[in-house]
Amino acid sequence: MVDQKLTNRLGRAFTMLCAGFIILTTLSIIVFIASKGLSTFIVDRASIRNFLLTTVWRPDAPKSEGGPLIGALPFIAGSVAVSLLALIIIAPFSIGVAIFMSEISPAWGRKILQPVIEVFVGIPSVVYGWIGLSVLVPFIRNHIGGLGFSLLAGSIVLAIMIFPTIASVSTDSLQTISRDIREASLALGATRWQTIRMVLLPAALPGILTGVVLGLARAFGEALAVQMVIGNAVRMPDSLLKPVHTMTSIITMEMSNTVMGTVWNDALWSIALLLMLISFMFIMFIRFIESRGAAK
Repeated sequence: MVDQKLTNRLGRAFTMLCAGFIILTTLSIIVFIASKGLSTFIVDRASIRNFLLTTVWRPDAPKSEGGPLIGALPFIAGSVAVSLLALIIIAPFSIGVAIFMSEISPAWGRKILQPVIEVFVGIPSVVYGWIGLSVLVPFIRNHIGGLGFSLLAGSIVLAIMIFPTIASVSTDSLQTISRDIREASLALGATRWQTIRMVLLPAALPGILTGVVLGLARAFGEALAVQMVIGNAVRMPDSLLKPVHTMTSIITMEMSNTVMGTVWNDALWSIALLLMLISFMFIMFIRFIESRGAAK
């Protein structure tokens, strides 16, 4: 019979090895992206201010024409615009579905809706993009206006993609609320809707906000589906019906066309570094929401 202490030591050593490997991998990715992204400002001597606040993207322009010009503001603004619009479109619907599943629907309704939401999660990004390209883009072009490839198309596709994230997290947050709170509210004479609106939603707000931020983080990081329908034009997002670029789409479209070590390649790595920093901000915000919720 194997010694129990030896088994415990081996198990602890294995789990520590796995944890250390994950930490080392994460740190390696951060250091690699940071070293590549900072090369734009350290090696190429580009201005951080011009990179973040100018709108001209001509990284291959010769010095005789004032180049290379690496203004990333159109991509930053495009990512912000498409992600926020997707959130505005789908967040109320997702929270409504969560309320229906946790508070209103009978048991058979939840059994139907839960697998449907899980199906949304399992659909690959390219399928969303292809459906958007085949159905959504022609619909916008024929019935709303413009070329079809637009900020609106990208936002609608993104909204559908982040729906299961917000709905699932919000449902779990509502279901973790003690049943005693519901019964106490109803015992005081509140209707079911008053209980949902004035008791349950405030109590579940930290979890719902976590789901919204997770959905926003996924929207920021999505590349392929958005790239297929957004039009990919280097311009500031000043119209819902005109094409724009996002930070992820410019990286996926141009990285393979650049030479390692050039200003163009370094600028794309800088955009990747900025994306990583934004992801860290989302993570810190989620931690803040969770800590405030635990404190209450």
